[in-house]
Amino acid sequence: MGSFPPDASAAFVAAMEDILEVYQRPHDPKRPLVCVDETSKQLIAETRVPIAAKPGQPARHDYEYRRNGTANLFMMFAPLEGWRRVKVTDRHTALDYAQVLKELSDSHFPGAEKIVLVQDNLNTHKPASLYEAFPPADARRLVERFEWHYTPKHGSWLDMAESELGVLSSQCLDRRIPDQRVLKQEVEAWEADRNKKHTKAELAVQHRERAGEAQEVVPRTMNDSGD
Repeated sequence: MGSFPPDASAAFVAAMEDILEVYQRPHDPKRPLVCVDETSKQLIAETRVPIAAKPGQPARHDYEYRRNGTANLFMMFAPLEGWRRVKVTDRHTALDYAQVLKELSDSHFPGAEKIVLVQDNLNTHKPASLYEAFPPADARRLVERFEWHYTPKHGSWLDMAESELGVLSSQCLDRRIPDQRVLKQEVEAWEADRNKKHTKAELAVQHRERAGEAQEVVPRTMNDSGD
């Protein structure tokens, strides 16, 4: 959940209202809404075999462990479709980001007229990254495949992919994971379960008593059959 700062700048309000307008649009399969965000995961290997859980006693892990590097996770989340895709990468460079957008365009939503893209202001989350990764003609084609929208600075919580990453972290990443192979297996199983349930999300806007003044934005998940 995020709150609007009382001294929000004009730039913050303008970007916020743009995102809220996008979220209030009716579902249009020809113009799917897709939110993108990313996070990292510290990979930690056990140095001793953990003691399995028993009735009334949780599993025990030795305090010693071995750091095994980090992995980056890109979240692609279509909240009105009940679809998400998590891509695990070694890094989070402009080239990695560009590949994510190419997959969104050409593999996941090839039939879309335009993909409505919501993301934060990370410096790699720009059309220029496509030109770093691909020849100019292909980069321009991909730029035109998206309708670009950015959350305000200090307002990344308006990106529903960030909320979905929070769900992933609490349900899947809240334990020691030794390497990328296991991480990918865990993430793919979580993703398949969420997609099978068509778990969707919406952004609920709570208002102050003074008419029209939004106070809080609350990401809310819902089942496929939910309202």
